[in-house]
Amino acid sequence: MVPQDLISEVAEFVREMDGSGSCRKTGVNGVFAFCSDTPTQFEATFYVPFMGLVLQGAKEAQMEDRVIRYSAGMSLILSHALPVNVRVIDASPEKPYVALAALLDLATARSLYDEVGSIENQEQAIYSMSVAEGDAALTDAMARLFRLSRDPAEVQALAPLVLKEIHFRLMRAKHGGMMRQLLLQESPASRISRAISRIRTDYKTSIAMAELATAAGMSQSSFYEHFKSFTSTTPLQYQKELRLLEARRLLQCGGKSVASTAYDVGYESPTQFSREYARKFGISPKDEKAGSAVPLFISE
Repeated sequence: MVPQDLISEVAEFVREMDGSGSCRKTGVNGVFAFCSDTPTQFEATFYVPFMGLVLQGAKEAQMEDRVIRYSAGMSLILSHALPVNVRVIDASPEKPYVALAALLDLATARSLYDEVGSIENQEQAIYSMSVAEGDAALTDAMARLFRLSRDPAEVQALAPLVLKEIHFRLMRAKHGGMMRQLLLQESPASRISRAISRIRTDYKTSIAMAELATAAGMSQSSFYEHFKSFTSTTPLQYQKELRLLEARRLLQCGGKSVASTAYDVGYESPTQFSREYARKFGISPKDEKAGSAVPLFISE
């Protein structure tokens, strides 16, 4: 059960920004607060590894063939950077969607190896994004982190300790199997993570499957199988998603033509770019409005 006073505090904090609410950074680097008074349409975004705790309402994430719903009291773990479609599905002015989130840090997780490295995975299937009921201890840790975020002195002295506690609790959680895999440098999860880093760095250029498999230290067949299993997409589609999301950001910032944007993100054909852009976002790139950019949560 999420304390009502925490829900109210987080909602009020977010609304202080502009009165309507949405997403707001807290005083702790990499920690965010959310509030939405209404359900939203699916929005394409890019998530880097993070954990989320829903305090009230519900949200839905879509990744190719997977749809994940998470509601009040549930925690979410995203272990690998992924393009995702998300929407708020349960919110009203009387009971807004309210949530907290924090970026995950692999170095912090690995510093806890001796404490959690021997814990066996409980899941039969492990995905990069997973949800489960959040326990009281995790909710308490996130509440303490949010509350201390408003005092710079407490942020400096206490935030690192609470963030370490949160990582520890997530790795001990039922849905923390992928995080536990990431503790091991040569696990499939770590190998796919390295391949994802390569795609993100070189998303503008063509990358052969053999190169990615080599970077991951896996055979091509094993690499493809694990990549698809963990991310619910293929390496080629993953790269395409990155290109299109970056193109949308450039167009919404204004100042670039459709053709130059296409070339900037790695397309050789503006026609192909326009076709794939319209299929992805339901609008042609030439009709994308400059200045309408919606900040992508934890996409940097």
